[in-house]
Amino acid sequence: MKTNYQLVLDSELAQISASGRTPSLLLHSCCGPCSSYVLEYLARYFKITVLYYNPNIQPEAEFDRRAETQRQLLRSAEYDNPVDLIVPRYDDSPFLSAVSGLENAPEGGARCLRCFELRLEETARTAREGGFDYFTTTLSVSPHKNAEALNTIGMSMGERYGVPYLCSDFKKRDGYKRSIELSSLYGLYRQDYCGCRFSLREPACAK
Repeated sequence: MKTNYQLVLDSELAQISASGRTPSLLLHSCCGPCSSYVLEYLARYFKITVLYYNPNIQPEAEFDRRAETQRQLLRSAEYDNPVDLIVPRYDDSPFLSAVSGLENAPEGGARCLRCFELRLEETARTAREGGFDYFTTTLSVSPHKNAEALNTIGMSMGERYGVPYLCSDFKKRDGYKRSIELSSLYGLYRQDYCGCRFSLREPACAK
């Protein structure tokens, strides 16, 4: 039986609310549109720093366009708690090294899992270095992304780096639909492929 990660998240948020504290969260963001709903949802409970770490995105001009869309969202939206942003410099070499030999794997397969591992490991490492209370990713808001795999990888990285992973399935409760509404509200650019040049063969991201 699959785990209902929305219910797991509900339980964690209830405990946080009852504690009266506002913990810090490092939120890996794959893009501005996907993060729009997640930020609206989670900023009530956390002090969030968005980490736009996406070495899979190609070409560099597309990376820059999506990074600017992320900035646009944070300039436009208002949240209950402050939201900061980290955008590392563009470098696709970690991604290309991670997926070497998997270039022809189908979209959603082994190549994508390695990409998830790469980005979530860097998020966990950054969370540990920054002393964050939790880390998580926006990736599960997409109907094309496997929440079971993401949470499994996230929890594994959390154990490795000593920072709790905030389990989630943000597509639940119309999260994806809400992200489309918020993208329209703020005039956000919505890409038509996941990010890497291999995904151009099989577009698999919110449009």
